[in-house]
Amino acid sequence: MPATVSGKRYAQAVFQIALEKNALEKWQPDLRRIVEITQDSELMSLLEHPRLPFEAKAKLTQGRLGGVNPLALNLACLLLAKGRLKSANRIADEYDRLLDNYRGIRHAEVITAVPLDDTSGEKVRQGLENVIGKRVSISLQVDPSILGGFIARIDDSLIDCSIRNKLWQLRRSLVETGK
Repeated sequence: MPATVSGKRYAQAVFQIALEKNALEKWQPDLRRIVEITQDSELMSLLEHPRLPFEAKAKLTQGRLGGVNPLALNLACLLLAKGRLKSANRIADEYDRLLDNYRGIRHAEVITAVPLDDTSGEKVRQGLENVIGKRVSISLQVDPSILGGFIARIDDSLIDCSIRNKLWQLRRSLVETGK
């Protein structure tokens, strides 16, 4: 099973448990704590060592995650047993996405030709909110090849308001009228 698919499945399972237990907010910091231990290279080399018994690995993990929700600790041990502990970051990111989706917040990747200041970024965000009718969180990227305007990707939707796209449409319409 590809890591991204399993990461999504684990995140969906965690989200469902959190929803049933009315603990949506409590899982976020616990998932980030699991991610933190995966970023400790010395600990990960120990946890991935094939000769170290699982009980010792679980005890190390429990020691590093002291104070987390017992279900989050069980998740960490399950990931450890399945050799998928490194997918904790994808699980946490997917959980955040599911939580935002539950709250009615959509994520948009916005590409502009030049870096935007905070005011311009806020105007773009508000414009996208008006278009889709939901709250939007944006991540900005710069690509000078679009010449101007912006391109926004929200879930499976693409909003292309770039100058490059407008020039391409103009060229296409000129070619069609010239036939």
